[in-house]
Amino acid sequence: MGAGWVAGATRARALRTRCLGEDGVRTVAGSGTLEDALRYLAATPYRHDVATGATPAEAQRAVSSALLWHLRILAGWQPATGTAAVRALAAGFEISNAEHRLRSLSAGSPDPDPGGLPPPPYRLGTLAIAWTRLARARTPAELRTALAASDWGDPGGDSPAAVATGMRVSAAVRLATSVPGAERWAASRLALLLGREVFVAGRRIPDVSARRAARLLGPRAVDAGSYADFREALPATAAWLLDGVDEAAGLWRAESRWWEAVEEDGRELLRRSRFGPHPVVGAVAVLSADAWRTRGALELAARGGGPGDRSVEVPDAPG
Repeated sequence: MGAGWVAGATRARALRTRCLGEDGVRTVAGSGTLEDALRYLAATPYRHDVATGATPAEAQRAVSSALLWHLRILAGWQPATGTAAVRALAAGFEISNAEHRLRSLSAGSPDPDPGGLPPPPYRLGTLAIAWTRLARARTPAELRTALAASDWGDPGGDSPAAVATGMRVSAAVRLATSVPGAERWAASRLALLLGREVFVAGRRIPDVSARRAARLLGPRAVDAGSYADFREALPATAAWLLDGVDEAAGLWRAESRWWEAVEEDGRELLRRSRFGPHPVVGAVAVLSADAWRTRGALELAARGGGPGDRSVEVPDAPG
């Protein structure tokens, strides 16, 4: 085992202390106001980007930015293959950047006022896949062309829905094929994405994305005409997530189940592996799950506080 992996795994285990943890999440969720929650977070590992006076959306984004900061630090300690694994696991941040960029281009404002919406792009550093090229796009068609010329591949369209779906499908395939221990996460997350897109939103995904998705889920699942047929055709790597979700309208319940599984798997990877990529993957999983719960806790705090249930639902977010 090379010295790079030893240093990388050591840093990965050290980053476990950057989590808020269940007690911290409950404290944030039980805060009477968002300001109380932000004051608490200012003394935690999320203090890097948290500021009082933030809106709920700004506060949640600050948590994501803090997660990204920790992942960039982790990636900097890895050998090349470890950095590539962290990059694949952090792909949601570049997807978020591309989505915001496309919205501004579609609205006819390629260079929006930095004081308004959309928010500034996440600073990706070495975790960027093709963001430099995507950021230079001046029209939706140019952004699609830049994606097609990159490791993301052609999303099959330049609409916000096509780009968002195409990038997420591509990210899932990359995760499953390049990150040790992540195939189950990637396949199940992809099943959740397709279930929502096809059977909840009623959108047909572009053919190129369907072909990519079939690499993980199989053509029968991707071509299914009903939610029941879709569930029945899923491989074991994905079917577990939708177990008991008998109707597409109940897919929202699978979100927290996915994060709980990712966190549990991540902790196991940290426990059982001394060096190599597995503890690095485990650390990213645990850090990302903690950030997801913290964003949910902030939403509860903004509503006046709640019990801090581990299953609190928040919108899909990077990381």
